[in-house]
Amino acid sequence: MKPVIALVGRPNVGKSTLFNKLTRSRDALVADLPGLTRDRKYGDGVVGGYDYIVIDTGGLSGEDEVLDERMAAQTMQAVAEADAVLFLVDGRGGATPADAEIARRLRRLGKRVELVVNKIDGVGEEQASSDFYALGLGEPYAIAAAHNRGLRSMMEQLGEALGWAPDEQRDAARDDSLRIAVVGRPNVGKSTLINRLLGEERLVAYDMPGTTRDSILVPFERHGRRYTLIDTAGVRRRGKIGEVVEKFSVIKTLQSIDACNVALVLIDAREGVSDQDLNLLGYVIDAGRAVVVALNKWDDVDEEARQRLRRDLQRRLAFLDFTRIHMISALTGSGVGDLLKSVNRAYKSAMVDMSTPQLTRMLEYALEQHQPPLVRGRRIKLRYAHQGGSNPPIVIIHGNQVDEIPKSYKRYLSNFFQSELHLFGTPLRVEFRGGENPYAGQTGAGRGARAGQSGKRSSRRRGGR
Repeated sequence: MKPVIALVGRPNVGKSTLFNKLTRSRDALVADLPGLTRDRKYGDGVVGGYDYIVIDTGGLSGEDEVLDERMAAQTMQAVAEADAVLFLVDGRGGATPADAEIARRLRRLGKRVELVVNKIDGVGEEQASSDFYALGLGEPYAIAAAHNRGLRSMMEQLGEALGWAPDEQRDAARDDSLRIAVVGRPNVGKSTLINRLLGEERLVAYDMPGTTRDSILVPFERHGRRYTLIDTAGVRRRGKIGEVVEKFSVIKTLQSIDACNVALVLIDAREGVSDQDLNLLGYVIDAGRAVVVALNKWDDVDEEARQRLRRDLQRRLAFLDFTRIHMISALTGSGVGDLLKSVNRAYKSAMVDMSTPQLTRMLEYALEQHQPPLVRGRRIKLRYAHQGGSNPPIVIIHGNQVDEIPKSYKRYLSNFFQSELHLFGTPLRVEFRGGENPYAGQTGAGRGARAGQSGKRSSRRRGGR
């Protein structure tokens, strides 16, 4: 098992910056504003010669008493999971009463706690550290996380002190889990759904829009399969995005969609399908990601409203006929049990392996059913097809005059392959490639002579062997 390190401290002391540096990622949202991180975020450490997991936590004081209490509970749970705690303090601001209180609480937990004085740039290591010996946590590590100063030395010393085994062959960037981005408008129940899937209160679930500001990565395992759930900030309409932090959150949501294998899109059943839901679904499909849709809070809707909503779904989500729409309640767990089945099925379709003979036979059958149109008196010729990629599945068709193929015929071929391949939950892309005939412009005799020369060369090679 990889050892686990929890990053703990007051808001805005640099925990998320250090997390990003240790994991060599930009997974944690960073800005000069306290309280951005509210949940536990996990990442693989890559700095130093050891294999470890880093947990970024929210600060131990915040904007709202109720929310602060929940954030403190998240931090304490991260400490309980950790083998060691890095307690970050601000070297430029000096020790504060809040630092002393946090140090007192950490000592009572009986965990290995290492004091880390951050932001020593421009202050000096000795001067920045001197004020913190009074916390009673021993010799501090002095670092400047934003500039990578002191990080490698700190992690190597910590690994050696804790007896961690070096792993020179690791590939920390490798992630073979099925990545599921849970996306939707604010307050639709994304964090509640993830907690329900996990069976524990891993994320702050609070009845206030925008509680999740960042994208939170949560690894878990079910029936021997590894998953990573990505809880994302709610995407608001452009006119509603006022704060810089909100703009960052939208970017993180869209990046999470790009990085996932399957997008699980939540819609509030009480509010119905909004234009913003349609825009989000459009982005998922444009990104080529597999998609499963869930209408949350279904138990809060009466039967008459359910019938109206079903009619609205048929009308507004007709373009999602390749996937399933689940009716669920994340709060009670109703219908949640089938979500992972659909996710697994969608992922299997997204990663389907298609052979060239299989696709070419399908293309020939499609052409028999509906021939390509004539262009300036010449029939468009499509010769063969092969796979061009996965997630989304890509079918590449080779032929001539492919730039002249009408959109309607492209749509026909796309729908044909989608149906014949029995793809579920994933969009399919069809691309067309044209090519010059290598014998174009040559006479029949010329072609025959070239073919004869090629045959003689092949005969000589066979004879030589």
